[in-house]
Amino acid sequence: MIHPETLQYNDKQTESDAMICRLLSRIISDYLPAAENKLWHAHPVWFLDDNPIVGYSKLKDSVRLMFWSGQSFEAPELLTEGKFKAAEIRYTDVKQVNEKQISEWLRKANDIQWDYKNLVKRKGVLERLK
Repeated sequence: MIHPETLQYNDKQTESDAMICRLLSRIISDYLPAAENKLWHAHPVWFLDDNPIVGYSKLKDSVRLMFWSGQSFEAPELLTEGKFKAAEIRYTDVKQVNEKQISEWLRKANDIQWDYKNLVKRKGVLERLK
């Protein structure tokens, strides 16, 4: 289910960015039905067992779709983000959003998870959950 705050986030964007956000939220919710969706650090994020899996955010010139374990997906389209295992892709037009491709990444996101929820407790050491 898409959280009402996520719907509000989507609606606050420009029309072209809102179309991207609405499509991403629908795809993620369809392919990760067990995930909890909420705004986290002011952006829509989906969690499995309190562990962040995927989310998106409006940047200055694009909408960024980020997978917290994305570097482990062996997907050249996803670019490294940050110093841990996250990877991203950016969209500037709804026509760039490839549902088949994203559904494959969501399948991998379900199967390959790094433990971000305990990152602080482990003093910055990231361990693989599955």
